[in-house]
Amino acid sequence: MPAALKHVDPDFPRSSLSRAYASLSNTRLGRFLSAKIAWKLDPYLLRMTRGRVGMGLVLPTALLETRGARSGAVRRNAVIYFHDGDRVIIVASRQGDARHPAWFHNLRAYPDVRLGGYPMRATVVGDEDERRRLWTLADRVFAPYAAYRAEAARANRTIPIVQLTPR
Repeated sequence: MPAALKHVDPDFPRSSLSRAYASLSNTRLGRFLSAKIAWKLDPYLLRMTRGRVGMGLVLPTALLETRGARSGAVRRNAVIYFHDGDRVIIVASRQGDARHPAWFHNLRAYPDVRLGGYPMRATVVGDEDERRRLWTLADRVFAPYAAYRAEAARANRTIPIVQLTPR
């Protein structure tokens, strides 16, 4: 049985350590380490420790399991998440890159996913008012999302927000 998915309240103030870690992750070095090391190791760490330890350390991360859009094979990625009522919200930011992360394409093809070992149904948030509201919450959880949005916009990409509801 997976460890309980920790409830992440976006209105709860982040600790100074969490804010410092998020700031570091938005530096050139932090982005490099995140993209080339942390997010590659995280799926293994989260799986081995049943969600208790990941490279995100103080960031609310969980293991997202999707099925490959073409292969149907199980794919695992670490994602930052937070709760919005009974829904869980994840952001397909890919650090503001011009392309969506592969896991986003996978969950669009197969919306039944697992987060932290729990079965969920993924839906992309399309309503702009709802997206604005969720961005406000997401920025409280992980401030670098604002910079990622600006970078993605320069590349003509809108970063998707995904809501997960328990199945």
